[in-house]
Amino acid sequence: MRVHLATDHAGMELSAHLLSHLTRAGHDVVDHGPVSYDPEDDYPGFCISAAEAVVTDRAAGVEALGIVLGGSGNGEQIAANKVHGVRAALAWNLETARLARQHNDANVVAVGGRQHSVEAATEIIEAFLAEPFSGAERHSRRIAQIGRFEETGSVA
Repeated sequence: MRVHLATDHAGMELSAHLLSHLTRAGHDVVDHGPVSYDPEDDYPGFCISAAEAVVTDRAAGVEALGIVLGGSGNGEQIAANKVHGVRAALAWNLETARLARQHNDANVVAVGGRQHSVEAATEIIEAFLAEPFSGAERHSRRIAQIGRFEETGSVA
């Protein structure tokens, strides 16, 4: 699977670990930056780039998911969710990571690098990447409603 990865300064250590760990696990990891530590960097560009790449890959039939990292993961999730077609979920434990995929078919996960040890964050991300969408009718229906709103501004 192709995995698009982005962070800000607060997630640099976790990002470097994930790049190596996920590549060793057989994933095609694309790093959207940053390439060096800058405590004043701005995460939106990095996260939006990763999110856009997920959407582009999936539209081309490439199996792809995204990971956005920051201190809390909140801003990074918000930035990724501004990309048309992205469903980014903030995951803070194994269950929220799995449910994001099972119920919401989330295609990007946000994790707070300052909220977890590297080991715990890695487990959360692995759970997200491994979990399939359930395909249950009620979940598909709800995702379709979100998509309609994204297109038309109306849920009905």
